[in-house]
Amino acid sequence: MATIKIRKGDTVKVIAGRDKGKTGRVLEVVSEKERVLVEGVMMMKRHTKANPGKQIKGGIAEKEATIHVSNVMIVTADGKPTRVGYKLEGEGASARKVRVARKTGEVLATKR
Repeated sequence: MATIKIRKGDTVKVIAGRDKGKTGRVLEVVSEKERVLVEGVMMMKRHTKANPGKQIKGGIAEKEATIHVSNVMIVTADGKPTRVGYKLEGEGASARKVRVARKTGEVLATKR
């Protein structure tokens, strides 16, 4: 199992599948299955039956489904999709590993 270089909160672009070309924010990363949940991508319809006892309304609910991590690419600040690499920032014991865009070399957003 490979490490997933995409994190929650990143903006990604779908590069394959039925939603190819769409962009959205990552809501969740499921590393065990190598999948990500992207806002507004892979919308699924769920038919629900009304249950007044549990305050559930009936009807057709739409929600996002997960998409495989290989079908998305992280988007840089200028809106171009890129691969992700790592670089050490700083020197010696205080050095820390940061994510960088392979295309532009810019440091991607760190912890929020």
